[in-house]
Amino acid sequence: MRKAVRLVAILNLAYFGIEFAVALAIESVSLFADSIDFLEDASVNFLILVALGWSAVRRARVGMALAGILLIPGIATLWTAWRKFSLPVPPDPLPLALAGAGALVVNLTCALLLTRHRRRAGSLSRAAFLSARNDVLANIAIIGAGLVTVYVQSAWPDLIVGLGIALMNARAAKEIYATAREEHRTALP
Repeated sequence: MRKAVRLVAILNLAYFGIEFAVALAIESVSLFADSIDFLEDASVNFLILVALGWSAVRRARVGMALAGILLIPGIATLWTAWRKFSLPVPPDPLPLALAGAGALVVNLTCALLLTRHRRRAGSLSRAAFLSARNDVLANIAIIGAGLVTVYVQSAWPDLIVGLGIALMNARAAKEIYATAREEHRTALP
C-alpha cells in the first residue's frame, strides 16, 4: 500500500502544476477546481503515507481531518465561480479538453493503483481511492465541457462542471467522515 500511495501522491503533485498553469492561462473554473484538487490529493496521500503505521484511533482521527481537507477545493472553486459569474467569458476549449484528458490519464492511473487497497487501513485508504475515482469522473466532465464549449461558446459548461466537482468533493468528504467516525467509535476501548 505504501508504494502505491507514494506514487499517487507524486503523480498528483506533478500534474497539479501543469493543470493549474493551464487553468490560469485560459481562466477555467473547472480546471482551477481540478488543479486545486490535485494539490489536495497530493497532500492527502502524503498524510495517509505518514499515518498508515499509526494506531486505529489515530488513523480514524486523521480520516476525520482528511474529510475537512476535502472541502477546501470546493470552497476555492466556489470563490472562483463567483468571480467568473461577473465576467462569463468561455475558456479556450482545446486547452480545456487537453488538460482534462491529461488529468484523466493521471487520475485513472491513480485509481487503478489504489483499487486493490481501498478497503485496507479503513477511512484512509477509502479517502485515497474515492479522491482518485471522483477525479476520473470530474476529468470526463471537463473534457465534455471543452467539447460543448466548442459549439456553444459559453462559460456555462465550464462553470457547471466546476461546481459539480465542488459538490462531488463535498459528498466524498461526508462519506469519509462517516467512515472515520465509525472507525473511531469502534477503536476506542
